[in-house]
Amino acid sequence: MTIQIERLVDRFIRYCKVNTPPKSERPLADLVEKELVELGLDCTRDRVHEITGGDSGNLIATLKGNAPGIPIFFSAHFDTVAPNPGVHVLVDGDIVRSDGNSILGADDKGPMASIVEAIHSLIEEGEPHGDIQLLFSVSEEIGLLGATHLDLGKVHAEFGFVLDSGPPMGSVVTSAPSQTNLYITVYGRPAHAGAEPEKGVSAIGIAASAIERMRLGRIDDETTANVGVIAGGSATNIVCPRVDIRAEARSRDRQKLTNQVEHMKSCFEVAASARGGLVEIEIVPMYVTYMLNEEEPPVSVALDVAGQLGLPAITRAAGGGSDANAYNARGLKCCVLATGMRDIHTHEENIAISDLVTSAQMIRQIIRFVARQ
Repeated sequence: MTIQIERLVDRFIRYCKVNTPPKSERPLADLVEKELVELGLDCTRDRVHEITGGDSGNLIATLKGNAPGIPIFFSAHFDTVAPNPGVHVLVDGDIVRSDGNSILGADDKGPMASIVEAIHSLIEEGEPHGDIQLLFSVSEEIGLLGATHLDLGKVHAEFGFVLDSGPPMGSVVTSAPSQTNLYITVYGRPAHAGAEPEKGVSAIGIAASAIERMRLGRIDDETTANVGVIAGGSATNIVCPRVDIRAEARSRDRQKLTNQVEHMKSCFEVAASARGGLVEIEIVPMYVTYMLNEEEPPVSVALDVAGQLGLPAITRAAGGGSDANAYNARGLKCCVLATGMRDIHTHEENIAISDLVTSAQMIRQIIRFVARQ
């Protein structure tokens, strides 16, 4: 089982240099599809972009089995949390990072490069395997849109593995929260802030009062909440008549999530009523929780393989969602494998070459393990 390290690193850097914010993934999808076709995989794309408004559907690639075996899948996503055109990728010993002026894109191009390299090396060595499908999704970072609308008619794998989590290598994510977003518009009443401020009702004041009494941050070991975006006002001499707010709540317990969302909603309603304003709140469920036990096929396989490779074979819960939430909700059983990406969604994002290699080795070993069952 030989992973070509230089080829893997070159592939990863090549992927990082393609700018892929959500809904603009086509250039990388074209590149990856071309590589996979040259390796002999059957490639197709669904039409999810007609739903998302993006420029590409999800890429579904199939490596036909050369021996009997359970069909399995590996998954990663094309898009990055923010644009990074012209990213400067630096290799510093074992670490790959950007120059600090943008994200790197290791989330999720590092795992994608490891998946493709693992398949490349598998084909070169001709090791026996069943059908293997690669599900490379779009618009993951804005609500798992690609995975949520994936054309399941193109997928025949029985279970699979999503590579979209950080260290420790060898750990397996078996649970992740549901997330609900809140889109709040607070209405006050404008007035001249110097001449007659008493005639105004400050939307900013209403929002501040609501947020001040709100439970936010870490609520308990299963639940979090955050107010992430506030926008409003136009001048210092106008009592602010409107504020737009975006917030979220997450929990691995659905009732706790319902309670937290209702609490946040109530805080805004009470503050608006007390100060003579109005509030409109749109509540949008983003994705639902999943919980897998250690006997589930993807989890048991991943733990066995991690142990075989000398990695810490442990399960853990995640604080964020991934395509696995969408796949599991739609009956496509999967767990999330740890990868080496660190400080994701920041300009300090980085990944170790050794971890890229370990991910590729784990994929190869999973394929070998399943083929022997």
